Amino acid sequence: MPVLPEPSATEETSPPDQGLAVAAESLYLINLLLVPGLAFLVLLWLYRRHRNAPPMARQHLRQTLSASLWAGALLVITNLLIIALGGYAAASTWVIVILYFTTVHATLVMLGILGLAKALAGQLCSYPLIGELLP
Repeated sequence: MPVLPEPSATEETSPPDQGLAVAAESLYLINLLLVPGLAFLVLLWLYRRHRNAPPMARQHLRQTLSASLWAGALLVITNLLIIALGGYAAASTWVIVILYFTTVHATLVMLGILGLAKALAGQLCSYPLIGELLP
């Protein structure tokens, strides 16, 4: 059976906080795409538990929680706009819903994918505009 060579000292190893950063970015995407609400609560718990995490993980946790809060606020604003423009029975409802999902929601998902890729690479990432809500 062939023996695999041992990694040399020059090969990069993953940072110790990389797993936490990947978990934060994954939970953000799960919140947007699969299980909204529940994934946000798990992300909030993770943020509170690891508030003093190493810098990379802390930054990914802060930005995903901030972006999740923005996503929730934008969803509420969109629903208020639908109600103000005639309710859910109006013809304008579908225009608003389609515009919301093709612009806002798709942008939030793409930012999450970018953040997840950066976390998997062990790099810092900052979402523009929505990633810095928390102190």
